[in-house]
Amino acid sequence: MQSENNLDESLQLREVQELQGHTDTVWAVAWNPVTGIGGAPSMLASCSGDKTVRIWENTPTPNTTSPSWACKAVLEETHTRTVRSCAWSPNGKLLATASFDATTAIWENVGGDFECIASLEGHENEVKSVSWSASGMLLATCGRDKSVWIWEVQPGNEFECVSVLQGHTQDVKMVQWHPNLDILVSASYDNSIKVWAEDGDGDDWACMQTLGNSVSGHTSTVWSVSFNSSGDRMVSCSDDLTLMVWDTSINPAERSGNGGPWKHLCTISGYHDRTIFSVHWSRNGLIASGASDDCIRIFSESTDDSVDGTSYKLILKKEKAHSMDVNSVQWHPSEPQLLASASDDGRIKIWEVTRINGLANSH
Repeated sequence: MQSENNLDESLQLREVQELQGHTDTVWAVAWNPVTGIGGAPSMLASCSGDKTVRIWENTPTPNTTSPSWACKAVLEETHTRTVRSCAWSPNGKLLATASFDATTAIWENVGGDFECIASLEGHENEVKSVSWSASGMLLATCGRDKSVWIWEVQPGNEFECVSVLQGHTQDVKMVQWHPNLDILVSASYDNSIKVWAEDGDGDDWACMQTLGNSVSGHTSTVWSVSFNSSGDRMVSCSDDLTLMVWDTSINPAERSGNGGPWKHLCTISGYHDRTIFSVHWSRNGLIASGASDDCIRIFSESTDDSVDGTSYKLILKKEKAHSMDVNSVQWHPSEPQLLASASDDGRIKIWEVTRINGLANSH
């Protein structure tokens, strides 16, 4: 294993609150992108093997400096099996939830009440992930049936499937849109990441590039991907115990010349000895990982001039962050020192990166 002598001794991951309520594995958490801004309370969605989705909100409590998180709504009696993934639309008004019951539900927040306004059907079996495009006009889902579906949001909250992408040879674990472009990335049990875009001529979507073993890619299941805020880099995590960072600065839909437009930059290896399930890039450049060793790790780009090319170092490691596997880690969209995590132990935790002798990188 890599030495951990880069750890920043002045940083700590402080547990702000543990959120209890789910009665089974919590698979994913998602921050509402427009909450926590301008005094509005932060809102977090979580989804679970208990077939429910919970909406959590922080409300400032009188006479204390720290907000208190409470469950504001339980979305139930819609999905009949595990809810594996949840994602907010960019305007924060709609929540999509993907389930092992082969459906994706769309919920609308109407004055704090969540109503199921659509159910998207088409996958043969378990839906594993759901993601909204930056414009909010497209939704992607993927599943165990090896397919990726792209849905277009129509007026009146109608959703029309515009493309079914067949390219992966195994279960597709995650879909993620690029933060600025209509470029979709999918990660699979077939060890590859595929990059999809509209084909220049028509409305057809096509695979622009496959990031696999032949281009220094992963050698086992790819569980998760995340872009940095500007979209010019992407990080992926895998069952092969590595994180990989990719240069995604070239739009693959406008590629020319030889080779794929996206390039492998570096591999972060030697820090994990168990499967890495989740990775997420914060707005201020920190990468968090959640793994089956119950730990949360945080990496930052190394500024060591003696190292050729790009490299990342482990700056913080939280042992026993949960009592079981960490399935999801998600940085807050506007308060980059806050991190949420979800686990097989049925708990969600809110964390804050702080300096032991004061505040972490104050913004």
